[in-house]
Amino acid sequence: MNPRRASIVAAGAALSLAMAFAATNLHGGAFIGGLEQKALAARDAAGGKGVKLAFRDRYGWLTRHPILSGGERLNAATRTRVAAAVARIPGIGGISWDHDGAAVAVPLHCQDDVKRILQTRTIRFTEASARIDPASERLLDEVARALSPCVGSIIAVIGHTDAGGNPKANLALSMARANAVRWALVGRGIPADGLRAAGVGSAQPVAGLDPSDPANRRIEFSVISPAPVKPTPIDTPGPG
Repeated sequence: MNPRRASIVAAGAALSLAMAFAATNLHGGAFIGGLEQKALAARDAAGGKGVKLAFRDRYGWLTRHPILSGGERLNAATRTRVAAAVARIPGIGGISWDHDGAAVAVPLHCQDDVKRILQTRTIRFTEASARIDPASERLLDEVARALSPCVGSIIAVIGHTDAGGNPKANLALSMARANAVRWALVGRGIPADGLRAAGVGSAQPVAGLDPSDPANRRIEFSVISPAPVKPTPIDTPGPG
């Protein structure tokens, strides 16, 4: 390539990167600033004054995954309470403690968020099949949004049935339904390599319910291997 042209291309790339950086900080600054104020209030309420919160990564990009540091004089219980208080704030993707220069992950709260979503609603299927009822599509949208902060972890999708019918058929049906939900989440942006489908049939009924109760037909989610999410240069939620 012509040296002059190469220098022009390099200059253009540098300008594009600078503009991307500026745009991210311009549009994300207000959002992150709001998260930071809420996080500081949660930190103080949990008795964590002295703990520092960093909402920028080592490259200077704004992030929803703050790094906590300091608070060496606080006991372990207080530090845990502070971490949990900050992690519960809506919009926080996950947090970590800076321990001797290394970030140590704090488990995310998305599993609890999904559990709350499914407390009064159920992902439904057509009778005796693994086809997801169209009426559950919006519910799956909510579940996917709640699971997004856990991207980077291993998320188990577990299918259950009641005790009616053939046990082997129930086991196969529960697995097929778990797989159907897994692929529905993949279609909503959750990476396939982080999702695991499992079917347990009627082996794990809801506590206090008769094993034959239809309410045992359900899908549950479990974050079985929490891991920190690596912040990306543009790491603020999109509209909606």
